[in-house]
Amino acid sequence: MKLSFVNSDELLGMASEMELYKKLIAQLNKDLKLANLDEEFSPDVSAGKLKRDLHEVIFLLINEKFSDYLNLLYIVDVSEAQVKTLDGTDVVKLAEEVAFLILKREWQKVWFRAKH
Repeated sequence: MKLSFVNSDELLGMASEMELYKKLIAQLNKDLKLANLDEEFSPDVSAGKLKRDLHEVIFLLINEKFSDYLNLLYIVDVSEAQVKTLDGTDVVKLAEEVAFLILKREWQKVWFRAKH
């Protein structure tokens, strides 16, 4: 089973294909709540809207609530080494890449539970 993806679209497509998309959203919502963030995604949100809205949430956290951003990365368990490899000069691009890392980590959790 594929656990590495090129982009969020590929990952979300695989989640839909395997009928794990709603579980992925549920896991993301659970971790957002654990990080004390008010954001919550509808189980029926389209993949495109989920990707855009998560990108926006990450962008706002980086710019306005950096400690909440770091807390979310900790709660989701995004690899610090992966985050450090990202180029932080363009915050919009950084937020997009971090959103992808978050989705990848959430996918790993959901996929592992579904398969084991």
